[in-house]
Amino acid sequence: MKTVINDLFGIKYPIFQGGMAWVANASLAGAVSNAGGLGIIAAGSAPAEIVRAEIKKIREITDKPFGVNIMLMSPHADGIAKLVIDERVPVVTTGAGMPSKYMKEWLAAGISVVPVVASVGVAKMVERSGACAVIAEGYEAGGHIGESTTMTLVPQICDAVNIPVIAAGGIGDGRGIAAAFMLGASGVQVGTRFLVAKECAIHQNYKNRVLNARDIDTIVTGRRLGHPVRSIKNSFSREFHKNEYNTEITLGELEESGVGALRRAVTEGDEKTGCFMAGQICGLVKKEQTCSEIIEEMFSQAERLIKGTSL
Repeated sequence: MKTVINDLFGIKYPIFQGGMAWVANASLAGAVSNAGGLGIIAAGSAPAEIVRAEIKKIREITDKPFGVNIMLMSPHADGIAKLVIDERVPVVTTGAGMPSKYMKEWLAAGISVVPVVASVGVAKMVERSGACAVIAEGYEAGGHIGESTTMTLVPQICDAVNIPVIAAGGIGDGRGIAAAFMLGASGVQVGTRFLVAKECAIHQNYKNRVLNARDIDTIVTGRRLGHPVRSIKNSFSREFHKNEYNTEITLGELEESGVGALRRAVTEGDEKTGCFMAGQICGLVKKEQTCSEIIEEMFSQAERLIKGTSL
């Protein structure tokens, strides 16, 4: 399946792998790029030297295009912003903030910038600042989320901007891809399905949480802090959610209680104090596959649906 996204980024399939902090390293991103999508290394809150090492690794894994996701609220964002220029990274996706202060230098360096947006207003702003496309991410997504659903957000952003729109949030199979195209998107970004990719190096407990999840097994926490996050329900997420409404707990104490929770889930598989970020589509994900198998299966299904044949 070919759209403007294929030519714009030099990829076989119009699919981005989500920039999932602590999850999306060179191993996963390189496998996605080799499979024909755009693999993305997540900088998260890591310092520049860590991200530089991952960029070196991915270039040993693949000669295909790849990207780096920069979490703009990270204390290391300035360093990563310079690093992607020095390392000639072809694509940058951004989240958790506005990329305006970096856009001029990135564009001058020939970097394609694709911000993740959760509203029409922000989509218009980043288009004006030079973004070549936007990722419209709905409430169904895992990790940091906005308030609009993918179904409502994507068509409104498609109508509001003149650059390609990549749909994200709640897409886990070919049906989701076909639906995104019908809403006007030119491509998709997928995160949760890639959590169970064989090339994804997260702890097996994390993968099992996704594989065993039901449709009602995610929860949103962090609204009181101003940055809501979707994860799979467990002891940590339930306790954090309860504490959000406890006025005796300060914002600082609440924030501190979440420090390191994602790392513990990813690296240790800590099922009590870890935060297992995943989207609402996790209830649909039932098998481990290679990145190539995931992408080919999704797009084969989408193509059949769009052509009007049955599953």
